[in-house]
Amino acid sequence: MSEPLLPPCTDGARERDDPMLGTAPPGRRWVLVERSGRWPARGFADTDVEVGVRRAVVRAAQEAGARILLVRRPGRQDGSAPRCWAVLEHEDSGDYRQTWGSWEQDRDLLQITEALRAPGTPGLPPVLLVCAHGLHDTCCAVRGRPVAAALADRWPELVWECSHVGGDRFAANVVVAPDGVYYGGLDAGSAVEVVTDHLAGRVTATHLRGYTTLSIPEQVAVVGALRELGPAGRHDLEVLGHTLPENGTGPGGVQRVRLRSRSHAAEITVELSAERAPAAQLTCRAASPARALVHQVTSVRVDRLP
Repeated sequence: MSEPLLPPCTDGARERDDPMLGTAPPGRRWVLVERSGRWPARGFADTDVEVGVRRAVVRAAQEAGARILLVRRPGRQDGSAPRCWAVLEHEDSGDYRQTWGSWEQDRDLLQITEALRAPGTPGLPPVLLVCAHGLHDTCCAVRGRPVAAALADRWPELVWECSHVGGDRFAANVVVAPDGVYYGGLDAGSAVEVVTDHLAGRVTATHLRGYTTLSIPEQVAVVGALRELGPAGRHDLEVLGHTLPENGTGPGGVQRVRLRSRSHAAEITVELSAERAPAAQLTCRAASPARALVHQVTSVRVDRLP
């Protein structure tokens, strides 16, 4: 007898109400490579780009701490225009820089290795990346493509479908780069609302997975503070300190993260805990159930500054 079909991982996550806070993978740099058609399950690493070029780009990205994503515009493309590539960077100062180029031959992609070592251009609009990587996880395509289409109707120059960004069960996932902000659990309507707020300088706690520039506990604390204070700018909340329990960042114990809100003239102390959730199917392709480490905000104290 054949194996019974498992329900989509997003259905299970929504039924369980899996917490999304603190689930943004760390990173400050992204490499985008435009490629139409179906993407291999492992993305750029398994494309048919010339082996030497592919290895050089992967090596340069690893050295720079950058993540490589395949991208394409939503909808059907005729494939006649030159394809683009980009390097996006979120600097420690909070500045955003981007470098864009085009490629026709595989060797053109070697420009990426140089771009990763050079400062990019500041002041460009952010990029909206919607995971729609169906060969990696069916839910990403089923839930991601309608979201990409809805966003592209409003912001056609900003939106790209992209390969795997992590957190398949939270699809549809949207990454705003190089801002480094992950949103999840979106549909077409909520995605437009969330992105409208984001582009207006208002990050909201609803659907926020976290900031890629922060550690997981710090991401959780930011979500807790936004829930308490309301929407704020991307860099409104500054991390002042982080106290770990004796057993570190694993299950058990209470962690404390201190934040400062510039717009509210306040210091916020967020307490949080972590525990292993019951075993569950975390991705559609997972070979067996796994126990995710989930975080919960247990208290938020706001101290107004004089």
